[in-house]
Amino acid sequence: MLVWVVFAVAIFLLGLFFFLARTFPYFIQDVKYVLAKLKARRCMLKYMQTNFTILERFLEAARTQPDKPFIHFKDETFTYQDADALSNKAARVFLQSGLVKQGDTVAMLVGNEPMFVWLWLGLVKIGCSAAFLNYNIRSKSLLHCFNCSGANTLVAAAELQDAVEEVLPSLLEQQVSVYILADGCKAAGVESFREKMSQASSEPLSKDLRSHLTLQSPAAYIYTSGTTGLPKAAVITHARLWGMSSIQFLTGVNSRDVIYISLPLYHSTGFIGVTGAIERGITVALRSKFSVSQFWDDCRKYDATVIQYIGETMRYLCNTPKKLSDRSHKVRLAIGNGIRADVWRDFISRFGNVEIRELYGATEGNFALLNYSGKIGAIGFHSRFFPHAVIKYNVEKGEPVRDSSGFCIEADKGEPGLLVSEISARAPFSGYVRDLQQTEKKKLHNVFKKGDVYLNTGDLMRIDEDHFIYFQDRVGDTFRWKGENVATTEVADVISLAGCVKEATVYGVKVPGQEGRAGMAAVTLRDGLKFDSVDVFKHVENFLPAYARPRFMRIQSSLDVTGTFKHLKVKLVEEGFNPNLITDPVYFLDEKKKNYIPLMMDIFNGVNLGEIKI
Repeated sequence: MLVWVVFAVAIFLLGLFFFLARTFPYFIQDVKYVLAKLKARRCMLKYMQTNFTILERFLEAARTQPDKPFIHFKDETFTYQDADALSNKAARVFLQSGLVKQGDTVAMLVGNEPMFVWLWLGLVKIGCSAAFLNYNIRSKSLLHCFNCSGANTLVAAAELQDAVEEVLPSLLEQQVSVYILADGCKAAGVESFREKMSQASSEPLSKDLRSHLTLQSPAAYIYTSGTTGLPKAAVITHARLWGMSSIQFLTGVNSRDVIYISLPLYHSTGFIGVTGAIERGITVALRSKFSVSQFWDDCRKYDATVIQYIGETMRYLCNTPKKLSDRSHKVRLAIGNGIRADVWRDFISRFGNVEIRELYGATEGNFALLNYSGKIGAIGFHSRFFPHAVIKYNVEKGEPVRDSSGFCIEADKGEPGLLVSEISARAPFSGYVRDLQQTEKKKLHNVFKKGDVYLNTGDLMRIDEDHFIYFQDRVGDTFRWKGENVATTEVADVISLAGCVKEATVYGVKVPGQEGRAGMAAVTLRDGLKFDSVDVFKHVENFLPAYARPRFMRIQSSLDVTGTFKHLKVKLVEEGFNPNLITDPVYFLDEKKKNYIPLMMDIFNGVNLGEIKI
């Protein structure tokens, strides 16, 4: 009798499973994802109890699979054992200098190369952290980022020596130790890190050097443009790094995979590609910089099975001329963020049945979303089990809509709203280093009840009838271009220093066929001066990275402001760079002519049709 009961229950459960699978098309993916999340959480609790960091996982891999390739770079291959030895040597350089102590932070101005990884691993081995400086920044921004990290040591790549020498007097005045990753250095006050490293021992370091570390200790500082002003350093604790690094596990990366990384390691996306690979014990194929022409050749060369992307890189790949070899690769999985639905469809149609796992998260954020089901265009699935919500937002006023009781209102299905996430012990928000004001500006108080606190993501989302979440736009004074966040206040400050410019306001405008928004500046001129287009071009070229340089310049007699002197941008954004809507003179940034040239209708049409690249 008992056998028949068990059999009947088994049949019932099997039938229920097939019913749910047919009724809810993503049921199986949901179950798999929930189980994976539970497993990841159990691991995290275990790591918390033993202070088991990503470094400990790396050392474990170096012991159990010493000869497995860890990093392919150009024509070189470094095994896990090689990486362990080289990071030991890097650590000893810091120790022997006597200037780096337990708990210190070292600033790194280094591009995508294996040394970036050796430096970070070496610093954690001696109980320190690293601040990852964006190698595109210069002058004022570079000094600001260095200073807010609290570091007293800087290590820079050989090819960035000019950027270092530009700020060297200020660094030496602050008694900063400066190293260059070159075999030798002639600049006074700068030492060769490679020379010292070649003489250092590769013997293992005592674990006592990092005995003070916990999972709440900082592992790295990663910079984000945030909503306004200069870049801000987000604190990435060892616990948060584990959470970020679990993405590969949650997306199905296995121990046999090879991940291809061409995104900057100073960004969280590129860096967690490496730490996620360490968690999985797999091989990284690292490229110094994304190359659309070499992308698939590299994937074939290194037998890559997993790739990382941002929306721009996928669009670039889809825009290349078609080749017979388009499907000749082993890539099965793509992990990233920012891909448009049309590019998603084009990509899998052209390059084969590659599973795309779109995710959403911010460097300083306290949660992330993952589209584990493969629903084209979505960034994730909205669930009541997770403490985030999409609330009504007044774009013109730049603030959430509140009811008569002062609480926020959840947006209706299909209605764009502001994505917010509750800040709690389980989902902490560490904020920005040495910037309490900007940290507080990211918080929303009394959202759904008195006393609660939510993180303002600054992103507008919408939720469809099936509970999938879709990215709509960014709010505030930041826009995204070429995969980078551009802080409009910082760009406006730079433009205002140009000789003929009196005042400037900067915003992002939509360009057909382009990801994100292109930079545009509305400026007023100093009394009696004309717009000196060549001088302004030279100025923005010298002081702004390429992605932050305004593509369009609008010359106005005055700028509209609020009662508190904040620039009004809503109308400017609506008019964009359309000469049919604008009576003011508008100029276009011409890289070839190294000038801002008048935006005529033929240029406007060429940009809109994609015939003129920007």
